[in-house]
Amino acid sequence: MEKDSKIYIAGNTGLVGSAIVRKLKAEGYTNLVFTPYPEYDLRNQQQVEDFFRREKPDYVFLAAAKVGGILANSTYPAEFIYDNLMIATNVIHASYKYGAKKLLNLGSSCIYPKLAPQPLKEEYLLTGPLEPTNEPYAIAKIAAIKLCRYFNKQYGTNFISVMPTNLYGPGDNFNLETSHVLPAILRKMHLAKCFGNNDWDSIRKDLNKRPIEHIDGNSSDQAIIKILEKYGIYRSTSIPSLKNKKEISVNSCNSWTVSLKLWGTGTSRREFLYVDDLADAVVFLMNNYNATDIGEFVNIGMGKDITIKELAEIVKEIVGFKGEIEWDTSKPDGTPQKLLNVERIHKLGWKAKISLKDGIIADYKEYADEINSL
Repeated sequence: MEKDSKIYIAGNTGLVGSAIVRKLKAEGYTNLVFTPYPEYDLRNQQQVEDFFRREKPDYVFLAAAKVGGILANSTYPAEFIYDNLMIATNVIHASYKYGAKKLLNLGSSCIYPKLAPQPLKEEYLLTGPLEPTNEPYAIAKIAAIKLCRYFNKQYGTNFISVMPTNLYGPGDNFNLETSHVLPAILRKMHLAKCFGNNDWDSIRKDLNKRPIEHIDGNSSDQAIIKILEKYGIYRSTSIPSLKNKKEISVNSCNSWTVSLKLWGTGTSRREFLYVDDLADAVVFLMNNYNATDIGEFVNIGMGKDITIKELAEIVKEIVGFKGEIEWDTSKPDGTPQKLLNVERIHKLGWKAKISLKDGIIADYKEYADEINSL
């Protein structure tokens, strides 16, 4: 890419897209174009066609997607498959039709079979059944990989796909109804710490920034406590009546504790990559490699994983939550393990730089600073 090449980042306000924009600007790229939502709806073929006909971007980063964790995927399966299929087909086809020099398609590690051997090699795609809780999303992402492959085969395009592991960092989704595991645990841990410290001001600031099921900082104490309990944050022992907030004192908090209940057994293993590392990887690939060099797609990750229990303990230490963590074994764990084999991208010359702990520290600082600034 030249510094003045026209570069289109689809999904520029999302977790991945915003990180790519930060990276490109830091590297001195000056001609970036976007389709901000809701002015543009990438599910709408005509809007996508009109944009590409007008702008004719040289390079395309396809980072737009409908994303979420187990709860969101289980609740909205039709939207997850439809929205992601439409976004991918519209952008990939328009990139071909209007002559983009190269497209980089962002996928997900959930494309792999639920019980595939670990670590996951690129050749394991479509060798077994998918994890049921995210099958709709995975199918849409697999379709996008195949679209890129077959456009390359039939039309000689230069469309490459990458499969990142679980991502986190600036711009993350902290909506507890749709978030992935790490931001969900981080926010729950923060709210649990505030609840345990009787810090109602911080709780209300948090809820004003991101209401939970329409409960915000102006809601009653009872309503807030009820929604916190629904998401696993609850009193371990009895406390005085909450009809009058003044009845709760700092001293009274010494006689009760707050526990946090998380989904599953905590034994499933996950790999996490700081999103700015991903942005570094995709710009590196866009500048240095073509589809013929990469194959059908390439994994991007750390190459090591931890259990969800271990993750929770790291977040607990960073946030400063002093209560107990419990595990709701009636809830699903998802895929037992999702560790990517990253030998291929290492051979291409790229490795992750930001450790998990350093990344979570930075993520929580940004989250807390954002809430405290309100």
